[in-house]
Amino acid sequence: MKHFSDRLIEAVKAKKSAVCAGLDPRLDKIPKFIRKKYFEKYAEFPLKAAAESILEFNKGIIDAVKDIAVCVKPQIAFYEMFGAEGIAVFIETIKYAKSQGLLTIADAKRGDIGSTAEAYARAFLGQVNFGTDFYSGEQTVFGADSMTVAPYFGYDGIKPFIEECKKNNAGIFILVKTSNKSSGDLQDLMVEKDEKNMAQPVFHIMARYVESWGADDIGEKGYSCVGVVVGATYPAQAAELRKLMPHTIFLVPGYGAQGAAAKDVSGCFNKDGLGAIINSSREICFAYEKYGKGEESYAEAARNAAIKMSDDINSVL
Repeated sequence: MKHFSDRLIEAVKAKKSAVCAGLDPRLDKIPKFIRKKYFEKYAEFPLKAAAESILEFNKGIIDAVKDIAVCVKPQIAFYEMFGAEGIAVFIETIKYAKSQGLLTIADAKRGDIGSTAEAYARAFLGQVNFGTDFYSGEQTVFGADSMTVAPYFGYDGIKPFIEECKKNNAGIFILVKTSNKSSGDLQDLMVEKDEKNMAQPVFHIMARYVESWGADDIGEKGYSCVGVVVGATYPAQAAELRKLMPHTIFLVPGYGAQGAAAKDVSGCFNKDGLGAIINSSREICFAYEKYGKGEESYAEAARNAAIKMSDDINSVL
């Protein structure tokens, strides 16, 4: 299998798109005709009904956008809330997306140290070794192509994920400058001085770490397996980060429902128009509420929203 960043860049070029479809399936927004089917079928098992509703919905979105989006990003919280049934659907969603030719990002934001980080990394990106006298083989669990990672533990918490990336040609996206309103409470703090004796924000320091952490695993297209999450809601900071991390792929949330537009994401790309993928969740998944002709048209509306988004982004590159 090719290097993760090469596969991603090749998909961007082939589809002429930088769209990432976020699969954040809020149950109350899934069309009623889907929910009705499963809540009637599994009347005594509401967790099962919810999970099956999400899976049908996700498959519809994936089928609709698979030739436009380069990847999908299921956010695990919307699956974990339904327990084991939800986790099973999370895994099935990743499998189905991959079967349809899409790259996958498990939006799990995991982070820890030592054996705990290793366990997370193996679960999401690699294989689990049972290590017993009864079964000596390995098993893929989540099977994602990549995942999001929280860096607060420092390199101890990142190294196990990078090692799994190298073993499995996978990727990670480290939180650097997030799209939420209060991200600056910590990320924008001015701290240690740089080589010019100037104070710099925490997100700059993290960017320098990320660029160095991925420096020894660069794909043929010039990008590392270690990517970053950079919010589209902070375009000036994103442009600063692009200069600090020329070999890093940006996963960019905040487009659409959070208020960012195409002009706000342009600084996330390198001069050749590569190096970033732009995520949209609500604007694609629930486009039928805004653009559709009824809930039965949810997949068609998602497709149209993805096309519109791709055209919008390409217009500023």
